Amino acid sequence: MADKALNRSGQSLDQSLHDHLWGYRDTCFRLNERGVVELTGHRYDMSGTEMPLFWPFVQDILGHEIDPTDLRSPNSAPVVPEPLPCPEFRRAVETVLNKDRVSDNAKVRLNHSHGQTSNWELYQVIYENLERVADLVVWPESTEEAKQLIQLAGKHGVCLVPYGGGTNVSNALLLSPAETRPIVSVDMSRMNQVLSIDETNQTARVQAGITGSELERALRVEGWIVGHEPDSMELSTLGGWISTNASGMKKNRYGNIEQIVEKVTLISPRGEVTHHDSAPRRSAGIQPRDLVFGSEGNLGLITEAVVNIHRIPEETRYASYVFPDFPRGVDFMLRLQRSGVVPASVRLVDNLQFRFSQALKPEATGLKAVEQTIQRTALEKLYRFDLRNISAATVVMEGSRSEVSHQARHIKSLAKSFRGVAGGSENGKRGYMLTYAIAYIRDFLAPYFISGETYETSTAWDNIHNVVDSVKQAALDLHAKHNLYGNPFISARITQVYHSGVCIYFTHGFSNRGLENPLEVFIDIEHGIREAILAAGGSISHHHGVGKLRQHYLDRVMTSTSRSMLRELKHSADPDNVFGIGNGVFG
Repeated sequence: MADKALNRSGQSLDQSLHDHLWGYRDTCFRLNERGVVELTGHRYDMSGTEMPLFWPFVQDILGHEIDPTDLRSPNSAPVVPEPLPCPEFRRAVETVLNKDRVSDNAKVRLNHSHGQTSNWELYQVIYENLERVADLVVWPESTEEAKQLIQLAGKHGVCLVPYGGGTNVSNALLLSPAETRPIVSVDMSRMNQVLSIDETNQTARVQAGITGSELERALRVEGWIVGHEPDSMELSTLGGWISTNASGMKKNRYGNIEQIVEKVTLISPRGEVTHHDSAPRRSAGIQPRDLVFGSEGNLGLITEAVVNIHRIPEETRYASYVFPDFPRGVDFMLRLQRSGVVPASVRLVDNLQFRFSQALKPEATGLKAVEQTIQRTALEKLYRFDLRNISAATVVMEGSRSEVSHQARHIKSLAKSFRGVAGGSENGKRGYMLTYAIAYIRDFLAPYFISGETYETSTAWDNIHNVVDSVKQAALDLHAKHNLYGNPFISARITQVYHSGVCIYFTHGFSNRGLENPLEVFIDIEHGIREAILAAGGSISHHHGVGKLRQHYLDRVMTSTSRSMLRELKHSADPDNVFGIGNGVFG
């Protein structure tokens, strides 16, 4: 493996994680003694800085003052039920994994019994109690150990649940109270090695428990990258990417996960599911490789994969552009896609998302303050932009210097034809990197009775505005239906572009103060917004998967024959339902 994690200044980073909440222990948003929001630690570019505009922005958008002393108290002593006994299995598995890789510790079991779905799993684990918790946690280190573990589970009547980075947001890790067998969480984090690099064919054989940050650090030592950068890259794993059919921010250059993975190994109760060879493409009938993508832990353990790798790009350059409104920005995105000169990443945010990102900036002083004043004045007076309507695009270009220079010239010219005004490389880089830090905001706001959730979908180019308008209206209607306090926060951004359409990512926030049954309200709102997406012609999901959160919609997106065929496949691979997590059509 590569050296330990360092930040951009070369400082060593503590990789220990928060219990239950998102991310690393050294990082959190907080209100300091002066009532100003700051991000702790030194992990991100914005770490250690104060953001004086953020707290006023939150109160302004939500339409009410927030008392910083009035906090929802977390469950200080969560109830973790005693584990269901499985002594024969435990004795047998400890001969394979050794005792130090088997645990029934209550805290460890609780940490492995949920993902990061805000208003289902996290609310229950922080403020109430989970109904069902894993009974045992195990850590295999090799494909052979995984095979033996699965055989023992089948023999002793144990249910296995694969666990990667714990970042899932579709209830895929939520354990069913109806499961009467002992549930064993299989933590893949010790299967985190780059096993080999084939420089000639530009592939790497990698264990599936490796996180995105571990993978990139290990490959960069040898001069390579994979380039798959989902928002959860620091924490999510290769196996998790495959099992959810993930997409990364730089998919335009490096592909979605199904284009990146050349070969995958799945260990099912019936045996190994894989190809004997690794090839760039095959015409050999239905591909077992393709059955693993989106399998969501239902079929077995993904233990390793062969992935495409690339030389570290000669240049990475950032850019940003401001457009007079969101529709003009969408037109730019469509023309850019059609031009064939598409950068590694290009994302468009609506006005509310743009203002949100501006509120996360440190206070400008001196020349920086003068520069920002000049920029605002130019947008309003010279370009006649209404700052309440503008949208913004962030761009990342990677490749050879000549390739990047060509892209930069083309994108600048194209943006100008849609009245786009250059916002500079600094804002482009900041907008791209902001993705990793803002995930911590949800957990900062939750104690102040503010709920946050995200929704992603894909739709055709000519249906973008219909989906966006429908979701924003649904958020307003649901807010009124439940007589919620203040106003909702609902914003949209386009994160990926395709030949026929885009991925739209929504961020939704609202006050849950005064609710007697907050969990029921959360569930109703989540369902209502998902209904609005489907009714408007959006997909059930673009990259988060189905899990248990969206499985009741599957009869509307695939035929009964399709669902039956998949269930027969599951029965063939896992006749005793050893992998009984019940995600997707298998619920």
